[in-house]
Amino acid sequence: MSTPDDGIPGTLRLTAGIIWRLLVVLAGVVVAGYVLNIIFPVAAALFFAMLMTAWAQPLMRLFRRFLPKVLSMVLALLVIGALVVVILGSVIRSTIQEGPKLVAAVESGITQIEDWLKTGPLQLTDANISALLADMQDWAKSVAGGLFGDVMGALGSLGTLVIAASVFLYAVVFFLLTPRPIWNWVISWMPKRLQQPTDVSGTLAWDAISGYTRGIVIVAFCDAVLVFIGLTILQVPLAPALSAVVFLGAFIPVIGAPIATFFAAVVALAERGPLVALLVVALTVVVGSFDGDVLQPLVMGKAVSLHPLAIVFAIAAGGIAMGIVGALIAVPVAGAIYSVAKYLTGRDPDHPYPPSPPPPIAAGAA
Repeated sequence: MSTPDDGIPGTLRLTAGIIWRLLVVLAGVVVAGYVLNIIFPVAAALFFAMLMTAWAQPLMRLFRRFLPKVLSMVLALLVIGALVVVILGSVIRSTIQEGPKLVAAVESGITQIEDWLKTGPLQLTDANISALLADMQDWAKSVAGGLFGDVMGALGSLGTLVIAASVFLYAVVFFLLTPRPIWNWVISWMPKRLQQPTDVSGTLAWDAISGYTRGIVIVAFCDAVLVFIGLTILQVPLAPALSAVVFLGAFIPVIGAPIATFFAAVVALAERGPLVALLVVALTVVVGSFDGDVLQPLVMGKAVSLHPLAIVFAIAAGGIAMGIVGALIAVPVAGAIYSVAKYLTGRDPDHPYPPSPPPPIAAGAA
């Protein structure tokens, strides 16, 4: 086949072809994002229903050994709901009981940090510190206001909230009772040649999301326990409340727990002095290393096999796009996309693509 002789270099032609294809894909992503933004409450309800399904499925399988299917589902949801209430109740109770002391200790620690900034090697003035604090307050208000505005804008009214809650409950029930028939119905709309790749891609995406969703709870709990033990040994006050903050922060991988432990270091600085504060910082490093090198590979396995830089990038992108909610769901979504992309580009040794054809039938075989 002859190539056109129009004087355009082949490299430029190839680059232009790649660029316009990327622009088409980007346009499709923008359109999909616009549609999802319109139906955001329903999409969010379906996504969180998937997370609840990931938590409840193992328990349902356990109860299914000696109970009927529907009763197993109800019991699994009740157990998950009770665990959520107990965990949130413990965190809220600890925060209410020790919250004022925690705030006072943090304020005292920040005051000491301000004094060091003035008298230490940086020699900052009051104006510099005031400007820095004002910028931090503006950033915090913008994040909180953006999150509140996004949530209220998405919910819109009580009716929308009721609709989203109804979708969530129905989706959880049917995801647990009839997951395969629902997925088979989705696949049936695909062309024949795309049904198997779509099936494998969906399975890989679900494995990534469900594995991360189950694992992050265990990782967050272990982080909080390790921090609580370390703070207790160092005799840092308010250890339960600080551990609760670490537990919540650990749901944002890589950066959540260290940022949350920063408050423990500030409290230690105010109550126990610079040496103990430095030991708390060292504790943060140890817990972070144990989290990244032992806990997450052991608990999550291949569920989210992303480089830490990719995780930080995904969290930043999700936070910019959707606030705190985006930061929370960025990693499982990125892990699912990576798993599917690795499969579709033929880089997953466990799931070759395109699938190999079946072996030929030997001559004379029945």
